[in-house]
Amino acid sequence: MTSNTDPKGKAKAKAKATDMSTTTTTEIQPQATTSRPASIGERPDDLELMGIPSVVSREAGERDPLLLRDRLISDAHLEEIRQRKKGGKLADFYETQNSRINDLLKPLHTLSQEAEQDAADNALKVKLAVNISFAANTALAILQLYAAISSGSLALFASCVDAVDPFANLILWLAHRASDRAEEKKWPVRGSRFETTDGEYIVYGSIMGGVNVILIVMSIQEFVTHKGDDLQKFHLPSIVAVCVAFAVKFALFIYCMAIRKSSSQVQVLWEDHRNDLLTNGFGILTAAGGAKLAWWIDPMGATIIAICIITVWTRTVYEQFTFLAGIAAPTEFINLVTYKALTFSEHITSVDTVRVYHSGPNYFVEVDIVLPPDMLLWKAHDIAQELQDQIERLKEVDRCFVHVDHEVDHKPVSDFFCFEFLGGKDTVEMKDCIWVWVMADLAAGCRNIERTFR
Repeated sequence: MTSNTDPKGKAKAKAKATDMSTTTTTEIQPQATTSRPASIGERPDDLELMGIPSVVSREAGERDPLLLRDRLISDAHLEEIRQRKKGGKLADFYETQNSRINDLLKPLHTLSQEAEQDAADNALKVKLAVNISFAANTALAILQLYAAISSGSLALFASCVDAVDPFANLILWLAHRASDRAEEKKWPVRGSRFETTDGEYIVYGSIMGGVNVILIVMSIQEFVTHKGDDLQKFHLPSIVAVCVAFAVKFALFIYCMAIRKSSSQVQVLWEDHRNDLLTNGFGILTAAGGAKLAWWIDPMGATIIAICIITVWTRTVYEQFTFLAGIAAPTEFINLVTYKALTFSEHITSVDTVRVYHSGPNYFVEVDIVLPPDMLLWKAHDIAQELQDQIERLKEVDRCFVHVDHEVDHKPVSDFFCFEFLGGKDTVEMKDCIWVWVMADLAAGCRNIERTFR
């Protein structure tokens, strides 16, 4: 393949960006045009094996059209900023900016390889975290249930309710096992959404909320019906049992915290151990205070623990619901996808639209790129296919769809079709569009019948 470069065609860049969670239009005039000594119908024998290096000739790590490297702050300068009075936040900002710039400049295939290597390295750790947490929570649930029943403390009952979650860990374990063994033909995304579609969040969260409401009612009843200032009996074995549970939970919390970013399941376990630490610690203090200081400390502690558990589970259920409903990805990740698409190949002149949204814990990505209108079909296909494959290898991405266009001035198909068919009406209602599409289907059917009898 030969390359002819116009000396007057210096690299020009212009960016037209709207809200990147909806539509992003970014244009870069190509630095070079590539010609192929072949006719329109000519095609290599095995394009999938030999075509990609010639099409995607320059990686994002080599191309820096926006001059982002000039924005990097050196370590020495960062240290100087940190030494200033109140310079810590500014230094943290520049460190975050350096990290994002490095991610943008890193070749896309390198990010994909790092994600795959990270998943492979942490596979055993994730499996251990799930299995050990399930076994430990089952044993600790029995231990804390004994402590609550033997002491009669409402605060220990409240901490026990939060700790009695082997069912939740069983669901996580089953989801982890199912996602590992998912058949690709039956589950194209390899079961990555199993943990959010199960009852772990919504069903189990609803059960936890209901149980804690009952505990609040019991605590209020204790406030109303209790007479006198007599203290509760101090039961040392119960306190010791909860302290043992606290120590085990702390060890699991430290272990899961180190690998929580490698799996959404470990993230859930880390949050669960963190919540158990807070409830167990507060339960020990209020149960002992109710037996040694004042009787009302125990029901007060139970009420506070129950309200905290309800609040945490409400936030968790809401967050997972937004994931299932398809909330947009963070702006930083959308920026990463946009920059990678824009600099993926010198033939990509614009990035018309980028949409990244949740479909479960991971993302679906939609990218519309613009290629020269006279580019050969096989070359346009290979650029889009390779971009799609590279983005799908990122650990946060389940699926990626790359659409190829030759201009950025078009309207959405549905809006344009309805507008033309309805005679240029300024406002188009849903019933009008439905009627238009029905008429379009009838017209298409008539054309097919006409071809049949022709």
